[in-house]
Amino acid sequence: MKNGEHEAAHGGSESERAMFHPYWPDVDLDTLRVKFYQLYIAVEQSPAATAITDTEGRIEYVNRRFLEVTGYSREELIGKTPAMIQSGMTPDHVYRELWQTLRSGRVWRGELQNRKKNGELYWEAETITPVRDDSGRIVRFVAVKEDITERKRQEEELRLLASVFQTGQATLITDPEMRIERVNQAFTDITGYLPEEVIGETPRLFKSGRHDKHFYAQLWQAVLETGHWQGEIWNRNKYGDIYPLWQAITAVYDDSGRIRHFIAVFHNIAERKRLEEELEQQATRDHLTGTQNRRAFDVAMRKAVRQAERSDNTFSLLLFDIDHFKSINDQHGHDTGDIILKRLATLVGQTLRSTDLLARWGGEEFAILLQDTTAQGASIFAERLRQQVAETRLHGLAVTISLGIAEYRRGDDPEAILARADSALYRAKRAGRNRVGIADTHE
Repeated sequence: MKNGEHEAAHGGSESERAMFHPYWPDVDLDTLRVKFYQLYIAVEQSPAATAITDTEGRIEYVNRRFLEVTGYSREELIGKTPAMIQSGMTPDHVYRELWQTLRSGRVWRGELQNRKKNGELYWEAETITPVRDDSGRIVRFVAVKEDITERKRQEEELRLLASVFQTGQATLITDPEMRIERVNQAFTDITGYLPEEVIGETPRLFKSGRHDKHFYAQLWQAVLETGHWQGEIWNRNKYGDIYPLWQAITAVYDDSGRIRHFIAVFHNIAERKRLEEELEQQATRDHLTGTQNRRAFDVAMRKAVRQAERSDNTFSLLLFDIDHFKSINDQHGHDTGDIILKRLATLVGQTLRSTDLLARWGGEEFAILLQDTTAQGASIFAERLRQQVAETRLHGLAVTISLGIAEYRRGDDPEAILARADSALYRAKRAGRNRVGIADTHE
């Protein structure tokens, strides 16, 4: 039998057989070719990016998935090293450890951040395996890569959410039925409730009673229609204290558009509210007497006129000042004058209803807005007040006041009422002081 026939009968040449001998020692060459082709197709169509390099890292083969991930063609990659896809973002010590592992004959596993042809960064989880020949010498490396960019993004997002969850903003997470699933430490710090005391409960536990059903209906309408609501809300803590919060509620949806969670983030604004009230008082209060100032009184007068125009209610304006106040300052000094102003304001304030308003109009002059009060009722009040001041010694001094009254009339503006009250006060002074003047009906 000729050599060629002998080789054909036994499945091929000795050199071809030797090539595959380590893998299929007892299989003929034709079968080996089929198996090799099947292996090639499996690797080529693998969903994992695969590359084969020589011992210096020069690329000898890449599969289709490798090309899809990197954006390069085979012609651009073959003969090159993986340095062409390195991003420059991976620390050098990672590559040093990689090559030390491979050259010692061990498998390396790790994560690398690489760069695609278009410049886009991406993450890969890689397993690189040394390939040995019959003598045990390393002849190649096979790298199998999985694109983990999305997983890394999700991990970073989770880390970010975890860090946000543990910040000073109180946070609670509920299921779609509003049962609380998780709260953070800031939540406990603000509400006083421990996690085990609220998990499984609903936020109804914190209702203060300050808001009606309409408030909550609007709140949830906004959340369900837009996915978000934020605003001021008053809650009750574990100890029964009612306090203001600034709260944001967000609906979290799944891929099918169904609500999976509600997330509420809030912080206590009690101190901010206190400062706002303090600033408001500073803006509307007279710094000496503590009464309303003229600016605040002007606002209250305009509001009273609007309310009277829309209803059958009326109100009266009362102006008064201290008789001979200049003489008090001249004889006893301005400090004494200031004390008398303060004590007079305190005395008058004690005679008023909660709906009435006292303001320092300027100098020693004051104004009182008497809600739902006719001129007749105002004159009774004014006479009683005049007598009380006259009978009370302020800082050891006998002091009297003169008063002028005007009642709101349909069509009045604040200036008209003030003019009539001021005219009535002027007449009281001309008549001898320490008396009440009432605006004439025809003025």
